[in-house]
Amino acid sequence: MKVQIINKSKHPLPTYATLLSAGMDLRANIEAPIHLAPGERILVPTGIFMALPEGYEAQIRPRSGLAAKYGISLLNSPGTIDADYRGEIKAILVNHSTEPFTIEDGERIAQMVIARYERIEWEEVENLSETDRGTGGFGHTGVK
Repeated sequence: MKVQIINKSKHPLPTYATLLSAGMDLRANIEAPIHLAPGERILVPTGIFMALPEGYEAQIRPRSGLAAKYGISLLNSPGTIDADYRGEIKAILVNHSTEPFTIEDGERIAQMVIARYERIEWEEVENLSETDRGTGGFGHTGVK
């Protein structure tokens, strides 16, 4: 599938790191390093704009390495870029660690997965079909 993209950043287009990668890395497109204090959040620009086809979304997700090593994640995770959005893609980074973190220009800050979705129509009914789970909620199956 071809997707129209504008790259106003100083960096290459997002690419898949390996043949079987689901996500493409997004890079920070900033003029100076950003220092993210513990508990702080910031909107980081990427310089990327795109036009997704109808029926598709871009999901913006945290990078596992940043999360595991430094406690850096995304607040709106996954964030959704709708097919009719034409603005710059940005990532809302948060520092969950107890140490400051510096974001450098060109650093891989998030990953983007393109996913197909279906639109639904509601059908109001009086009852729902029965299942084994029924109304069992969080943790109802135990811990082991």
